[in-house]
Amino acid sequence: MKTIRYISCSGALLIAMTTVNCALAQDTSKRKTIDITSTFKPVLRDAVKQNFSASLPATDTSRPLLNYNIPQQQVKVPFSPGTLNPVALQVDSLLPWSNSHYLKVGVGNAHLPYAQGAFSFGNGTTSFFNAYGEVYASKGKLDHQKNNLADFMLRGTFKVAKDHELSARLGFKGQEFYYYGYRPDTLEFSKSELRQRFRTVEAAVNFRNTSPSEFGLTYNPNAKVTVFSGTNNSMENKEENLVFNLPLQKYVGKSFGFNLGFTGDLTRYTPDGKSRQNNDLMFISPALLLKTPNVFLNLGVTPSWDNGSFNMLPNLMGEMTTNDQRFTLQAGWIGYYNKGSYQRFSTINPWIAPPADLQNHRQTQLYAGFKGSLANHFTYSAKAAFFKEHHVPLFVNDQVDGKTFETVYANSMDVLQFHGEIGYMRGEDFSFSSGITFNNFTNVEGQAKAWGLLPVELNGTLRWKILKDLYFKTDLYAWDGAAYRSKEGDDRKGDKAFDLNAGVEFRITRGLNLWLQMNNIFNNRYQRWNQYEVYGFNFLGGVAFRFGDMKPIKK
Repeated sequence: MKTIRYISCSGALLIAMTTVNCALAQDTSKRKTIDITSTFKPVLRDAVKQNFSASLPATDTSRPLLNYNIPQQQVKVPFSPGTLNPVALQVDSLLPWSNSHYLKVGVGNAHLPYAQGAFSFGNGTTSFFNAYGEVYASKGKLDHQKNNLADFMLRGTFKVAKDHELSARLGFKGQEFYYYGYRPDTLEFSKSELRQRFRTVEAAVNFRNTSPSEFGLTYNPNAKVTVFSGTNNSMENKEENLVFNLPLQKYVGKSFGFNLGFTGDLTRYTPDGKSRQNNDLMFISPALLLKTPNVFLNLGVTPSWDNGSFNMLPNLMGEMTTNDQRFTLQAGWIGYYNKGSYQRFSTINPWIAPPADLQNHRQTQLYAGFKGSLANHFTYSAKAAFFKEHHVPLFVNDQVDGKTFETVYANSMDVLQFHGEIGYMRGEDFSFSSGITFNNFTNVEGQAKAWGLLPVELNGTLRWKILKDLYFKTDLYAWDGAAYRSKEGDDRKGDKAFDLNAGVEFRITRGLNLWLQMNNIFNNRYQRWNQYEVYGFNFLGGVAFRFGDMKPIKK
């Protein structure tokens, strides 16, 4: 069977090959062509577009009524914001810098002559320079009731860097007083025996940063050197004083701060014909500070060394105020020193004899009070304080003729004090202030009385710009008499005093003013210090010249 299948396939293949060969054996001269008998191209029909014709909407004149439903919010505010109320304008003491100068001269029934002047220089941005001077000679109706003054001061401030400032001053002050309060007044003295001269030369330097450093530090180191002398009847008493202060303050954020300061006050006193005395005082003042819109706290102590004797003084102060700043409570417990020096004593009582020794007056004060404002223009304050004082300097008449005052000390003394002030201010056109102080001196150890200290003091000041170029001022001083020691050694009470002063000044031209000052208008012959009667009624008037650039410098 396989053989038959093989023969059949071979035969079929042979027939096919024979057919191809016959076809190839046909005419091969004809070229190969393709004949296209028909074509087909598909095409889409054009789409039919619809035309839209818009019509204007009809005008709607009706107003829609919208209803809102806002639920009530239950929000609890943790504080109550303060109200804003206008207050009286405070007189700005930092006016734009002006290179202006003035010279004030005058005469009167007690002063002949009188002259005062001030001159300012600098560019107002990096340098400020001032020169000031005042001289006068005065004479009263009593024999040797004389007083002369010559006071000069140079002051300069320079910006040494963008945020640092250097200030310096140099001054001279010469005063001349006469011991005219001797009793009996029939005694005779030479002019040199009655004349006492005080001379003061002072130099000071101060360096501070005007803005806190990158670490939040504010510093203000300063130093002052004073040379003082008192001369009477060819006897000269000298005193040199050096004071340096190194304060440092740092705030952490806006509320917390820290104060640290070191102060040294060194005095060398040389009485005529006697050995030199040293009176040195040093203290450190660290304190923590808290300052918020409503609370201020100063928590510190003051370790001090008074000629080597150690005393720890308190330094605690606090204030609490309302949100509108119209009422403030104050309280504190503080301690401090008043330096015992010949120069300072001469400013309190110019008829003192050279002190035999110098002691520093130490005070500790516990106080409480309040202050505030009313009706936008009224201000008020009141304070009650209890003082514990040590080494209090007091002045008593000598027991020969009483013309000089000896310096004595109360080892300790208690003082209960009440002080109150009221004020009214309406811009720079009108201002009035008045204060009263009551002092009760008790437990005076070492002395019979608090010699020369006033138990009651009253003062008042009024400034009124009546017209554009017319100014009026008045001052009132009144007090109850202080205790004094008589020649026999017993204690007596001094005179009460009421002293009213008034002055007026008006402008004539841009650079010329006329002025008049009247003192002790009621001609009260009181004695602030026993046996020394003050001047009676006296007046002083003259002209004031103003020249230079009187317009603020444009920055």
